[in-house]
Amino acid sequence: MINQIILVGRLTKDPEIRYTADGAPVANITLAVSRNFKNSAGEIETDFVNCTVWRRTAENTANYCRKGSVVGVSGRLQTRSYDNAEGTRVYVTEVVADSVRFMSSKPRELVEQE
Repeated sequence: MINQIILVGRLTKDPEIRYTADGAPVANITLAVSRNFKNSAGEIETDFVNCTVWRRTAENTANYCRKGSVVGVSGRLQTRSYDNAEGTRVYVTEVVADSVRFMSSKPRELVEQE
């Protein structure tokens, strides 16, 4: 079986990094990925894909990427579920990233901090 995803898009917001109880870094990012065809109105639609990034890659992504950064993500598609506070089962489909490639130049605010 093959479960491999490759996406190139722009971050919709700054990466959100947190740490698990074991101390493992994990970052959540959302990529805006344009479709390669136009809809019936002649417009190009965009998909917003949630991605989870772990460990060193999560730290690097949080340190060097900002909203609007162009990144390439490769990983796998994963579906999970949980029960929310109301007791309703919630299903989540996301990309779990194996690697993140930074494809745009370093954001200005990061350059000014150095």
